[in-house]
Amino acid sequence: MADPDMSRRGQTPAPPPTGAPAVEIVAAGNEVLSGDVQDTNTNRLCTLVTGLGGAVTRAVLVRDDVDAIAREVAEAVARRPALVFTVGGLGPTSDDRTLEGVALGLGVQLTLHPEAERMVREKYAEFYARGYVPFAGMNDARRKMAMLPAGAEPVINPIGGAPGVLTWAADTAIVSLPGVPEELVAIVEQSLDDLFAQIFGAAHYEERALIVALQDESAIATILRQAELDHPAVYIKSRAKVLGSTRVIRITLSARGPDAQAVDALLRPAADQLLTQIRAAGYRVEPAPPTDGEA
Repeated sequence: MADPDMSRRGQTPAPPPTGAPAVEIVAAGNEVLSGDVQDTNTNRLCTLVTGLGGAVTRAVLVRDDVDAIAREVAEAVARRPALVFTVGGLGPTSDDRTLEGVALGLGVQLTLHPEAERMVREKYAEFYARGYVPFAGMNDARRKMAMLPAGAEPVINPIGGAPGVLTWAADTAIVSLPGVPEELVAIVEQSLDDLFAQIFGAAHYEERALIVALQDESAIATILRQAELDHPAVYIKSRAKVLGSTRVIRITLSARGPDAQAVDALLRPAADQLLTQIRAAGYRVEPAPPTDGEA
């Protein structure tokens, strides 16, 4: 049985696919671990990173505990991924302690950031004008959202009161996002283009799939393994899937490269090899339509 705590015993997560920047996610929330709220944010970030050509190598969910958050951030930074997302815990209440944990994990202090304070003040003035909040001015709870780890910078939150936060630890970017899904999506879609371009570049990412009329993955395991060895720049994954009333195997192939032509040159021969060898083994296999379900 695999050790669930392997990363703390001197081992590291599996390396990302060739050329893909590694990304880790640290999500915090008592309400998620108690079952009151479902964690959809991690899935959104995994989808985002994959589409940008990166690879999420580790994701963890912890309580709103400063020491737990600090430990996860410190250990993530030690693995030197390109990017670490923290999720949740940026709000005005006493249980919103993620930035305190980030600061502790990096060995720095929380300090009042003037630009972040301006962002919070302007947001609450806007909320008051719209009738969303009972008063416009700052108080300690609102000012708390402008207390950032030393050296960090605020990131514009287009719809919420708490700004996102960007902190650097050597070459690792730590982006702290609010836990409200709509705010998280707004920040990653509207406020982080420059950072994502810096980390992921303009590389092209593509995923293709094959559908095998078979229920037993072990029957084609050797074929899949040989394709992995022959095409190391292509990530190949199989999983059983129900298609209509039939159980089949879906094989996904994904790769990253400087442009679509380069990625096609990686994916096409890998897919052709699988098609040829699986058919030769006596099983029906066809390319999946581009819109065929989830990867």
